Amino acid sequence: MIDRLSIACAQLNPVVGDIAGNLSKARAARAEAARLGADLVVFTELFISGYPPEDLVLRPAFQRACREAVESLARDTFDAGPAVIVGTPWHEDIKTYNAVCLLDEGRITATRFKVDLPNYGPFDEKRVFAPGPLPGPVSFRGIRLGIPICEDIWDEEVVECLEETGAELLIVPNGSPWWKYKHDLRLNVAVQRVTESGLPMVYVNQLGGQDELVFDGASFGLNADRSLAFQMPAFEEAVSVTTWQRTGGVWRCVAGPMARLEEPEELIWLACVQGLRDYVEKTGFPSVLLGLSGGVDSAICAALSVDALGAGRVHCVMLPYRYTSNASLADAAACAEALGVRYDVVPIAEPVDGFLHALAPIFEGRLPDVTEENLQSRARGTILMAISNKLGPMLVTTGNKSEMSVGYSTLYGDMNGGFNPIKDLYKTEVYRLARWRNAHRPKGCLGPAGTVIPQNILTKAPTAELRPGQTDQDSLPPYEILDDILESLVENEMSVAEIAARGHDRGLVERVEQMLNVAEYKRRQAPPGVKITRKNFGRDRRYPIVNRFRDRAL
Repeated sequence: MIDRLSIACAQLNPVVGDIAGNLSKARAARAEAARLGADLVVFTELFISGYPPEDLVLRPAFQRACREAVESLARDTFDAGPAVIVGTPWHEDIKTYNAVCLLDEGRITATRFKVDLPNYGPFDEKRVFAPGPLPGPVSFRGIRLGIPICEDIWDEEVVECLEETGAELLIVPNGSPWWKYKHDLRLNVAVQRVTESGLPMVYVNQLGGQDELVFDGASFGLNADRSLAFQMPAFEEAVSVTTWQRTGGVWRCVAGPMARLEEPEELIWLACVQGLRDYVEKTGFPSVLLGLSGGVDSAICAALSVDALGAGRVHCVMLPYRYTSNASLADAAACAEALGVRYDVVPIAEPVDGFLHALAPIFEGRLPDVTEENLQSRARGTILMAISNKLGPMLVTTGNKSEMSVGYSTLYGDMNGGFNPIKDLYKTEVYRLARWRNAHRPKGCLGPAGTVIPQNILTKAPTAELRPGQTDQDSLPPYEILDDILESLVENEMSVAEIAARGHDRGLVERVEQMLNVAEYKRRQAPPGVKITRKNFGRDRRYPIVNRFRDRAL
């Protein structure tokens, strides 16, 4: 029986479907763990396939490829180096499981299957995986390890079973997506399980962006007395060794990293950067393009793009029309200069006037309205997509959550694009983060320090500049009011009466709810974007497009 154990936590960034690449990454991490003297290296949930693999796991060829990769990695452990715990889809007896395998001595020595399959928010594991039976611990070199998988620790049943069947130490592989306040929630759940079981815990979490989800890593451990055993950094790949000592039958961490977790604004910024960077890199785009209007949304998206990819991979284009102010022209140019990006100006008067001329016979006798405003946006969207097609960059779209909520956006216009880094940020959050970024250069970011979003952009009234003298507040309530109503409706699912009781005018709340509901068809056609809040549009909030329900007193 050994009384000292070195566990390497592999907090890495896999790519969904890149089984060979993930296997290569696992081998490199195991070699690093061996160099650091680890006895065991722990990878995250479904690491071999990438997480979440969604319906890929239903394909027999995919199942076979994952199994072959695990068997190949198992053979590596014949070298007497570190053993491996790795997550993978596992097909057995006509069922497919979300599994972990323990690899040691050149073979797969144990498998365990996830019991509690999440089926809420961004998760729909019940449609692709079968639940496993309640697990017992696995034996590893004289130690009984309990290996609950991610959701298995969110209720007490699985951990209770492991404790009752003799587990000495909990090792939890996770694919836990980040959203603001998630760190505290995770820690509270882990503390509950440690308190109930009396067992220490190693919590290893995935890193990286996958479509709309972003994973922050931030792996950690708890001793049996609930004290923090170690803390790995957020939004950084790392292989960190933790050393555990058994004294009086209880394991305790005696050495490990103790990283500082960033403040909320920096974590949100890093999440947006990570999500955008990985979407571009993993889909294979060489660079990004965006329209730079002189407003705060496009400016913050430009800053995020430079922080994610570097100035040399960001191309900004100003597309002025007769309503574009000189201030907007100056602000856009100043922002591009501050960020060091390529900047071009492409006037849109000719294409817009061409559309209006072509449509004149059909529109004869009708006064100008939002149709003419949308033509400007659609001309811009068409030009940007043409540049994207010709030169190859991915078009970044720049609408915030306030606009997406109420439909203050134009289909096939400003909604054009491949990815939106601020899709889940309300307008008031956009302003707050822009000011924060001007005062801070976040870790790992490639953009310059100092003011990257000109002060005038942050102080002038927001406007789409689609007609003379237009401001957003011509059509919308002040964003401080709008955002509070929207957060109450979307994130908190509050009733109209409850929101009015917070001090809002009931008629305004009903109007905002109406705008929220009728804009669903637009949101269905919007590009993906980074999940920041507890309930983003798309994965978390799935409302029907055809929907006549309104929260009104009968």
